[in-house]
Amino acid sequence: MPWAKLSNMFFDELALSDGVLDALWDMHFDTCTPVQEQTIPVILDGHDVISCAQTGTGKTAAYILPLLTNLEYDNHDPNKLNAIIMAPTRELAQQIDQQMQGFGFYVPFSSVAVYGGKDNDAWGNQTTGLQQGADIVIATPGRLLSMMNIYDVDFSGVKYFILDEADRMLDMGFYDDIMTIYRRLPKDCQHILFSATMPADIRKMAKAMMHNPVEVQIAVSRPPETIHQMAVDLYEPQKMPMVKALLDDAQLKKVIIFVGKKQKVKDLARELARQGLDARAMHSDLEQKERDEVMLDFRNGKVDVLVATDIVARGIDVEDIPLVINYDVPHDAEDYVHRIGRTARAENSGAAVTLISPEDQRYFTRIEKFLKKDIERLVVPAELGDTPKGVKASECATRSGKGCSNGCRHSSRNPKAHSHKSKGWHRGGRASQAKPQS
Repeated sequence: MPWAKLSNMFFDELALSDGVLDALWDMHFDTCTPVQEQTIPVILDGHDVISCAQTGTGKTAAYILPLLTNLEYDNHDPNKLNAIIMAPTRELAQQIDQQMQGFGFYVPFSSVAVYGGKDNDAWGNQTTGLQQGADIVIATPGRLLSMMNIYDVDFSGVKYFILDEADRMLDMGFYDDIMTIYRRLPKDCQHILFSATMPADIRKMAKAMMHNPVEVQIAVSRPPETIHQMAVDLYEPQKMPMVKALLDDAQLKKVIIFVGKKQKVKDLARELARQGLDARAMHSDLEQKERDEVMLDFRNGKVDVLVATDIVARGIDVEDIPLVINYDVPHDAEDYVHRIGRTARAENSGAAVTLISPEDQRYFTRIEKFLKKDIERLVVPAELGDTPKGVKASECATRSGKGCSNGCRHSSRNPKAHSHKSKGWHRGGRASQAKPQS
C-alpha cells in the first residue's frame, strides 16, 4: 500500500497535538524532513508502517511525534504500558529517551529506558517503570526479555509496538527475542518498523507481525549527497601516519575514526594521544558510565577525536561532525553507510575518508558496486612511501607525460605514487583543504 510523497510540509499542517507543536516551536523545528512528511500522517491514521530510511533523516521524530500525539488524545490507561519501542543498543535507547523528553515536554506521559549494564540503580528504576506501567518503554530486546522472564510484566495495554533500526537488531541475532516479545502483545496493537535496509529477514518479520502495512521508502541505503566520500589505497603500516596527516592538515574537531576491532581501537586512541591529539576510545569493554562520559565530552567538544568500533555507527546523534575516517573497511556496505552517516547530519555537509589496505580491497569494491559509483581516491603523501600497485588512483598531468605544475614529488621506486608540497587533502594532483564546504 503506497503513500504519496509530500513536500515542504510544516509541522503545524499535520494533525499533531498542541503539546507536541508547542515543543517543536520551542525547539525551532518548523518543516518536516521527507521521512517525517510521509510517515507521520500514516501513523496518525493507525496503519501498520514499514519505513525504510537512512540514518540522519529524522526518523526518530517520525514515530515519536505521532506517538506522543496519540498518547495525548487517546483515552489510554495510565496504569498500564501503552507503547514499546525496541532499539538495538543501549546508546540508541538512551538517545530515543532523551528525544522523547524534549518532544514531549508539554505532554503528560512517563517513559522508562530498559537496557543492559551493571548499574544496580538503573535495574531498579527499570523494574519499577515496567511494573508500575510507564506509558512508553524504550528497550533493547535482550534486557526486556530478561525482565519478562523474571517479573510479571503486564502488556495487555500496549497499543504501539515500534522497532527502530530493525535490520541492525536482526544482524545482532535478536529475531527470536523480538518475536517472543511480539507474541505477548495484544493482537490489535499498531506495528511500526523502521529500517535502513530491507533484507529478507525484515520482510519475514513484517509479514508475521503486520496487517496490510503502508511502506515508506526514503533514499534506500544510499549516503546523502552532502557527504563528500573519498578513499586512500595504502598499506596497513601507512594507516596511522595517514590519519595523523589528515587530522593535522584539516585541524578539525569532533572527528570519528571507525576501527574494526576493539583492541585496535585502544591501540589507535593511545597512539593518537601520545602524538598530542585529544583522542578517546569507545568500545564494548567500557562500563556504561564511562561510555556516557566519553560521549558527553565528545558532544561538548572536550574530545577532538573519537576512536570507536561500530557500537556508535548507528543511532548516536551528534550533528556537527565534519569528518569520519574508516580506519578499516567495513565488510558490509550497509555498515559503511551507517558509519559515514555520522557526518552531514541535520542538513550539514561533511566528509568521509576510507583507508583501504590490499587485504580490504575486495570489500571496498563491493561497497562501490553497492553505491553504483567509484569513490574519489586521495593521494598518499610521498613521505609515507610507495602505495600498493594495481589500484585506482587520482590522475595528474605527469601521468600523461605532460609534466605537473603542482609540485608533485614522485617516488623513484613507483613513479605513479605522488603527493604535493602544500597542505591539504590531495585530490587529483591538486591540494585542497580538508574542511568541508559549509
